[in-house]
Amino acid sequence: MTKDDVLKIVLKSPSLPTLPAVACKLLSISSNEETGMKEIADMVSKDLSLSAKVLKMANSAFYNLPHKVSTIHQAASRLGINAIRSLLLSFSFLSMRAQDKKNNFSYELFWERSLANAVATKLIITEIVKSDWEEIFIAGLLQDIGELILALSFPHEYKEIVQEASRSDKDISELERQIIGADHTFIGYEVAKTWNFPDILLAPIRHHHCPKSYINSDKKLKVIVNVIYLSGLITNILYSNNPLKYHQIFRNESESTLGFNDVIIDRILERITVEINETAHLFGSHIENQKTIEQILQEANASLSIINLTYDQMNRELIAAKVQLQRLNKELEENKKYLEKLVQLDSLTGVYNHGYFQGYLENEISLAARKDTTLSLILADVDDFKIFNDKYGHQTGDFILKELCTVMRKSLRSYDIIARYGGEEFAIVLAETTGKDAQGVAEKLRQSICGHSFIYNNKTFRVTISCGIAEIRPAANAFTKNDLIDFADKALFESKKNGRNMVTVYTQKK
Repeated sequence: MTKDDVLKIVLKSPSLPTLPAVACKLLSISSNEETGMKEIADMVSKDLSLSAKVLKMANSAFYNLPHKVSTIHQAASRLGINAIRSLLLSFSFLSMRAQDKKNNFSYELFWERSLANAVATKLIITEIVKSDWEEIFIAGLLQDIGELILALSFPHEYKEIVQEASRSDKDISELERQIIGADHTFIGYEVAKTWNFPDILLAPIRHHHCPKSYINSDKKLKVIVNVIYLSGLITNILYSNNPLKYHQIFRNESESTLGFNDVIIDRILERITVEINETAHLFGSHIENQKTIEQILQEANASLSIINLTYDQMNRELIAAKVQLQRLNKELEENKKYLEKLVQLDSLTGVYNHGYFQGYLENEISLAARKDTTLSLILADVDDFKIFNDKYGHQTGDFILKELCTVMRKSLRSYDIIARYGGEEFAIVLAETTGKDAQGVAEKLRQSICGHSFIYNNKTFRVTISCGIAEIRPAANAFTKNDLIDFADKALFESKKNGRNMVTVYTQKK
C-alpha cells in the first residue's frame, strides 16, 4: 500500500482513538485569538476532577510557584495561558484509550515513553530558555502519537513491527514503512491536522526523527523540532536495546545542533529519571523500577564486556577500571560545577559578578512578565570610596568592600541577589517587589552600613552608601533591561548630587 492508502484506512478505522472532549474544546478555543484566559479557566472549573488535577500540578515543584493557588482562575493567572493550555492538553491526551477493549496494545508502556519524551524535552529546552517551556512539553508528549494510531488501526501488523524491532537494530519508522506502508510521523501528522493541532505540535510530529527534513524558515519551530528529536534519543537510551548507541548519538547531536557542552549534557542525563518519576506521580501514574541512565549504561557496558572478553579475570578488571573511571569522571564533574560557580562570583567580595547580574536580571524580567509582577533594582555606591584607597591604601579599600557585602547580605532576603556592578558599585535585584518596598530595603541597607564599625588594622572607619532605585512591571511597561539599569543609575546620581548617604527612587519625568 502507498502511504496515502494507509492514511485513508486509518481515518476510516473504528479503532482510531477519539480526541478527548476537553482537548477538542481547548483546541477550538485556542484557535480564536479573542479567547481569554477567563474562558479557559471557566471551562476547566466545570470539571471537578480535571480542576483538582490542575491545582495539584500548579502547586507542585513542577512549576515552583512562590505562593499556593486555590482556584483555577488563580492558577491560570499565575501560570499563563500557554502553561494552562499545555497542562490541560497533557491531562487530556494521557487519558486517551482505544474504543476496542480487546486491543492488546500496551498503553502503559506507550504513555510511559511519551512522558519520558516530554520530561526530556522540558530538561533540554530549559537549558536554552528558562521560561515558556510548557507548549514544548506537550509537543514532546505527543511526538509519537502516530505510533498509537498505527498500532490501533493495524494491530496485527504493528505487533509484528514491535517484535522485529526487539530482535533487530532497525529503526521503527523503517519497519513501519516496510510492513504497513507508512510510518508514524506521516500518519500522526496527517491525523493531527484533522484534529486542528497548531503548528508548534504538528512540525515536531512530522520531523522529530529527521529534523533536517524541516525546511521552513521559522527559526523557533526549527529549534523546537531539534529539541524534540533530542528528547527521543534520551527516551531510546532509557527504553531501547542499544542504550550505548543512542547515548553517543545524543551527545554528538546535542553538541552539533544546540551547542551543548559536556556539563549541560550530563546535567540533563543525571536529572531525567528523577524528573520522570516526579512528573509521572503528578499526572497520577507510577513507573516501576526506573533505572538511572548511569545504571543503564553501566549494565550495557558490562554486558558488552562479557560478550567481547574471553577470560573472567580480564572482565572483572575491565569492569573495575570502568567503575573507577566513572568515579573519577564524577569527581571531575563536581570540580567543573564548582569552577562554574566560581566564574559567576566576584573574586574579591564573593558576591555575584557583573556578567552573572546581567543574565540574571534578564531572566527575572522575563519571569516578572509571565507572572505580571513588579521587579525592582537597587544600585548602591560607596560614598567617597577613593579616599580609602588614596589615604589608607588599597588593602583597606578591599577590606571595606568585602565587609560591606557581608553587612548587606544580613539585611536582605535569602533569595535576593547582590552583584558587584563595577568598582565600588553594587546591584541588588528584588523580585516581586515594588519601588516603594525596595525603598524600605535600601533604607535598611543604608542605615545598617552607616551604623556599622569597619575595623581594619586597629583603625575604625565609617562608611556610607548612596542608593538609586527603579522598578519595572514588564507586563505593563515597555522598558528594557538597559532602561531599568539606566533609571536606577539616574536615581543614584540624584542621591550623590543631593549630598550622599541617601536613597532616591527614580521618577519618570512627564
